[in-house]
Amino acid sequence: MDDRQQQLNIWLDSVLKSAPYTLTTASADASFRRYFRVHLTQAYLGQHSLIAMDAPPPQEDCRPFIRIAKLFLDAGLNVPQVLAEDLAQGFLLLSDLGDDTYLAKLNAQTVAPLYRAATDSLIKLQLASKAGLLPDYDEALLTREMQLFPDWYVAKQLDTVLTTEQQAVLNNTFALLNQNILQQGKVYVHRDFHSRNLMLTVENNPGVLDFQDAVYGPITYDLVSLLKDAYIAWEEEQVIDSAVRYWQAAKKAGLPVPHDFSEFYRDFEWMGAQRHIKVLGIFARLSHRDGKHGYLKDQPLVMMQLRKVCERYVELRPMLRLLNQLDKVVPQEGYTF
Repeated sequence: MDDRQQQLNIWLDSVLKSAPYTLTTASADASFRRYFRVHLTQAYLGQHSLIAMDAPPPQEDCRPFIRIAKLFLDAGLNVPQVLAEDLAQGFLLLSDLGDDTYLAKLNAQTVAPLYRAATDSLIKLQLASKAGLLPDYDEALLTREMQLFPDWYVAKQLDTVLTTEQQAVLNNTFALLNQNILQQGKVYVHRDFHSRNLMLTVENNPGVLDFQDAVYGPITYDLVSLLKDAYIAWEEEQVIDSAVRYWQAAKKAGLPVPHDFSEFYRDFEWMGAQRHIKVLGIFARLSHRDGKHGYLKDQPLVMMQLRKVCERYVELRPMLRLLNQLDKVVPQEGYTF
């Protein structure tokens, strides 16, 4: 048991008034936060299982989690309730949404109903959106995220220095993506609305986790996180079907989506390109800076998704050629006789 866990135990003893409990690891995410499941032998506020969050103050700030949890709860989402807090030490005690992730439960039979529940939840969140309550997902943040790709994937993972021409292609691609994304309708954006952060729950499915980095920005972002997940892949027909169902419901609800689905789907795909570029950089950084190498196995899926988008749109073809150069892929040529 490390020092942080000992401090957590002391705090839990005081909060739970020395009621007996045991701790097991619930999860650790890509940040410095850790989560423990608190198993109680007698109920606390009517619950026998709770979640303790350990967020070391030098690296993490619990206040956005608390504020956004209330914002999302008020919107009707099933998020953990904050039952006790110690901001000085970086500890929170939360209600427990269980351990059945969407990722563990998704298959060909469950994908349609589970995604329908998720997009229904997403629409509830987006309908509650108000400007000025969350940070703006502005050009500076979008670009900073994409910059992780050259800084970590290219420079660290590939040990490569971009040429002047390659850097120009990257800069132009970033500018094109930003131009599209910043014109999209704006709503609350969870920012990691995917299969590892959605929990299968009996009531008000899904349970929603890991929302502390939420912002106010492009309406397609969370749908991309869900349907073009870094951890599970679907045939394009399934993605389009789910996207159409969301778009129809969003339009009916009066959300700021384009009237034409083809325009919406282009926005969705270009938003995806931005996210794929970012995620490749994040996964490289997690490995090379933080020693979390498990994310590298998920990079090929993300790269495949990025390549597909760049193949589909002529404006993004220079980015595809750059990816081919970086990964030493020789494009296949077709011949007609």
